[in-house]
Amino acid sequence: MRKPRPILDRRNYREIRRHLEQVQPDVLHTHLGYADLFGGPAARALRIPAVSTIHNVLRRRRREPALYAKERLFGFTRRRCMTRVITVSDAARRSYLELNLDVPDRVVTVHNGIAAEAVTGQGRAVRAELGLDPDELVVGIMAVLREKKGHDVALAAISALRQRFPRLRLLIGGDGPDRADIERLAAPLGSAVIFTGHRDDVMAVADALDVLVHPTSVDAFPTTLLEAMAASVPVVPTAVGGIPEIVEHNVGGILLDPPPRPEQLADALVALLENPQLRRQIGARGRERYEREFTAEAWARRTRAVYEAAIRQ
Repeated sequence: MRKPRPILDRRNYREIRRHLEQVQPDVLHTHLGYADLFGGPAARALRIPAVSTIHNVLRRRRREPALYAKERLFGFTRRRCMTRVITVSDAARRSYLELNLDVPDRVVTVHNGIAAEAVTGQGRAVRAELGLDPDELVVGIMAVLREKKGHDVALAAISALRQRFPRLRLLIGGDGPDRADIERLAAPLGSAVIFTGHRDDVMAVADALDVLVHPTSVDAFPTTLLEAMAASVPVVPTAVGGIPEIVEHNVGGILLDPPPRPEQLADALVALLENPQLRRQIGARGRERYEREFTAEAWARRTRAVYEAAIRQ
């Protein structure tokens, strides 16, 4: 078996440059730091306009020298080689500029969009597959299983509400490095918690939910909220990062003040779980906001405008 090539191997740059010479794109669009590190200089050498997208809310890492040096290197590359830098939220844009990695005129926010087809009724099949009765109240959290995504907060909130809502279930979708730790936290709740693992039918799973929670501590622009809103499911996220740019309070969901706390999440859930009409109203408002702001077509229009500006420069 051939040994994988190191990511910083100079041959990677040569192959990318050779590919760009053959394809001759009007614009190169890179995502994430290493793509910027190789794609940016190759595009600059060939005089091809380049655009980079940053998907995270960056923070100062002076106490983490290796990560700090890496982010400075990526930032320097973008500043020297990219015609425009896209951030997925205004919060991500502010954090990037606060690190002095670029100047405001070159950095623009383009909110992500998704191509989501919500088909009412798919959720019934998902519930049947997972052993969930049609009349059970199902709260979902669909995020990578790792620290700071709020799985511990969600589990504590559900535990506090089980006596009030005996037929309440928590569906944990996805996978990740901290799955074993989260399973240990969930063990006392027994069958009240269901782990689905990775699923490709995200919209069908969303349709099976009564509420989606996202009690995260940090997030730039979580797609899971867009998917829930596209499915007309009310959401309860923490107002951190770019989340307030997605969800207006009582328009698509209920925003929690940071830091996320189980008792605050439980209170928000009580308001929704006790009132099916409120769930429908907030879910419908979220769907309207999704159709107006966060479809793939809306994202494509905004991104094309950035491409055209890069080509003109």
